[in-house]
Amino acid sequence: MPSDSDLRCRVCGLEQSSPPWGEDGRSPTFDICDCCGVEFGYEDSTLVGVREFRAAWLKRGAPWFRPEARPPGWSRESQLEQVPDPFSRG
Repeated sequence: MPSDSDLRCRVCGLEQSSPPWGEDGRSPTFDICDCCGVEFGYEDSTLVGVREFRAAWLKRGAPWFRPEARPPGWSRESQLEQVPDPFSRG
């Protein structure tokens, strides 16, 4: 069973319905995060890539890739606190 951090986007921390990097943590789904728009296995495949994608997303104002999926009362700061280690640093 995947842990909570295994279900989180490495860029923005949004909880996914299945592990974005697969049950083994090494097999990306190549799905797109509804929140930040990262493609799992592409832009988030390295620590540098995660940090650069996050910085660019935040610079744009952290828009939702699929705005209709944004939950009521969403908090960018609370969600970013859920980014798995070591991707949360930097």
